[in-house]
Amino acid sequence: MADDREVLREVWEGRIPACFDLSPDEVTSVETPDPYFLLLPRLSYLTLVTEKVQRHFKKYRESVDTDEIWFDFEGQPLKWHYPVGVLYDLLASSGTLPWKLTVHFKSYPEQEILHCRDKEVIEAHYMSCVKEADVLKHRGIVINNMQRRDHKQLWSGLQNDKFDQFWTTNRKLMEHQNEEPFRYVPFKIYEPDKMYLQRLFKPYSEEGEPLTLGHLLKEFLPDTFPDRESVEAVKVLVQGTEPPFDTPIQWLSEHLSHPDNFLHICVVNRT
Repeated sequence: MADDREVLREVWEGRIPACFDLSPDEVTSVETPDPYFLLLPRLSYLTLVTEKVQRHFKKYRESVDTDEIWFDFEGQPLKWHYPVGVLYDLLASSGTLPWKLTVHFKSYPEQEILHCRDKEVIEAHYMSCVKEADVLKHRGIVINNMQRRDHKQLWSGLQNDKFDQFWTTNRKLMEHQNEEPFRYVPFKIYEPDKMYLQRLFKPYSEEGEPLTLGHLLKEFLPDTFPDRESVEAVKVLVQGTEPPFDTPIQWLSEHLSHPDNFLHICVVNRT
């Protein structure tokens, strides 16, 4: 069970300074819009934490029918269903801060990103991920034994940035059932310009040996990591950090997973 509270809180409090600018072709006011600066929670979702951004820029636009808000980084539309920290680690971790994002209210790129018309869509996506993760870890037993108010407490804790409220419930999802480790570790591996990779991976070998981040990367990215060791040209980011390759994957799953209970691993070039 995740019991290192200091690590959990440090992860929870991770922030990325961001600068938002309205797309120039959407400005309809005479006045040039001021940029909007915000500290983005790494663990949340862009469309969940940018209401103030929307209100700020709407005053620079005419009152006309608008599409859903969406964001791009250097011309690339950002997938709102990826956690903020994953987007940053995958696309911008080698750049400078603040993270410069462009805001759009028109021409939604529906061929590239999912629609997100309200917070209920984000909640449904989030809870679907939590349930999937528990099926991998505990055959779905823990999440199915929770009551609806427990589900709401998870979502409310994330939405309102309440560490204690969230972890009071999420702790149950990180516990070992009958002193057994997770059946499989819920994880996703991201590389630029590729679909993320998701496979089954046990945290222990058949002989009971704890498997590590290096084991996982060698199994699923053998061309890049043939020796279970770090590679100079590539960095592996989890929550914005580069964990040692000998870190047990069970520990990483318990302590560095996102609120959706998945371990999100970004593999990017070191530039």
